[in-house]
This record gives sequence, C-alpha cells and structure tokens, in this order.
Amino acid sequence: MKILVCISHVPDTTSKINFTNNNTEFDSNGITFVINPYDEFGLTRAMQIKEATGATVTVINVGSASTEPTLRKALAIGADDAVRINAEPTDAAFVARLLADYAEEQNFDLIITGRESIDYNGGAVPGMLATYLDIPFVNACIGLELKGTKSTVIREIDGGKETLEGNLPMLLAGQKGLVEEKDLRIPAMRGIMMARKKPLTVIEAGEAVKQTSVLGFELPEAKAACTMIDADNVEQLVELLHSEAKVI
Repeated sequence: MKILVCISHVPDTTSKINFTNNNTEFDSNGITFVINPYDEFGLTRAMQIKEATGATVTVINVGSASTEPTLRKALAIGADDAVRINAEPTDAAFVARLLADYAEEQNFDLIITGRESIDYNGGAVPGMLATYLDIPFVNACIGLELKGTKSTVIREIDGGKETLEGNLPMLLAGQKGLVEEKDLRIPAMRGIMMARKKPLTVIEAGEAVKQTSVLGFELPEAKAACTMIDADNVEQLVELLHSEAKVI
C-alpha cells in the first residue's frame, strides 16, 4: 500500500502575527514553524498503518526551501520519503492542482490531508484535490480502519458522527480524533539521524495557474481592558453590566 500525506508548514499557534507590505504579506520574521496540527494527526495514523501493514508513507508539501525542516521532521517521525513542490502556496486551487499532478503519476492507495491549515483556515485544498483526482473524499475524519482495499471511516457531523464504508483509493481530511493526542509522534534522536539519509525530492511547479490573490489582511480588534471588581461589590458589578456592558 502506498500512502501520501500532505503536510502544511504553518506558524506555531503561540506566534505573534504581523503583516508587512501595506498588510498584504505575512511577516515571517521571528516565527517558529511547525507541522500543521491537523496534518500531524493524519501523519500519525499513516505511521500506524505502515507499522501494521508494511505500507510506504510519502509526505509532500508545496512551498519554498524554508519548509524543508518541517518535511525533515515528518521523515524523522517515520515517513519513508518526502517531496517538496517548489512554489509559494498562496492559492488553494493552485496547491491542489500541483498536488494532484504529482499524485496522478504515483498511484497512491490512500491520501491523507488535514481538514484545514491553521494559518489561512481555508479548508479548500482537500476537496479540490479529491475532485482533480476523481476519487472518494471524506472530510472531518475522526476514525479510519482498513481491511485490504476496503475502508471504514468515521467523520464528524453536526450533532454526531457518521460511519461510511468505501474502497481505496480515497482521500481523507483528518482532524483531532483520527488518533489520540497522546499517540502523536515526537521524533527520537535515531529518527532524526535516519531522516538525514532519507530522500527529499524537489520538483518544480507545473503549469497550474493561480486563480486568486490577496488584497490585504486585517488583525482582529484588540480586546478591551479587563475591569476587576471586588467580589463583595455586587452593586458596582450590576452598575457596570447595565451602563457599560449593556447586558442588563
């Protein structure tokens, strides 16, 4: 079995976000980048399948050379090889088309992505990629079991869960629940050393065309100052809820 895991290179959730060039570009100075958390759940599930069945796991990313440490971390976790498509991932359809062009040539049995990336939160790439490849797609996946070419998938829906059955090849967009958080892999020293010898292939972007462009970004409004009130001063609390918060 051949598994492809799509990896996004995203800012750590504790990073302070700023923009440059008249608020049209993300300022990456001083930012620590990590594997997109949703992708990390997918990568861990792929590793579990590899260990159970002997599958091969390829990780792929669309990005510049600055994303290679993230791919190397995925290799250290246990992926067999990595691919970087040399392009800036600024448009969902553009990214999906590039990923599809590569995947079409390799005939993967299972493709796993995250539900969305935590930087732009578009959530569009997985569905577009499945459409380009013309394969079944399950979003918000929180469970996956395989038996040969048959799959049983659980996905989260409003107010509950849905269990589906299907055949490979297919594409899953995973999230928290696909594996337990305690099962997420941390690269060991041996894995880090072995990752240096694993292949990381760089390929140039094909003829895909970017269909959108960024006009600008806005930071959310700063939170108002917090007013502290003595626990015994009920009258002041009621007055502020009435005159300032206007909730009573």
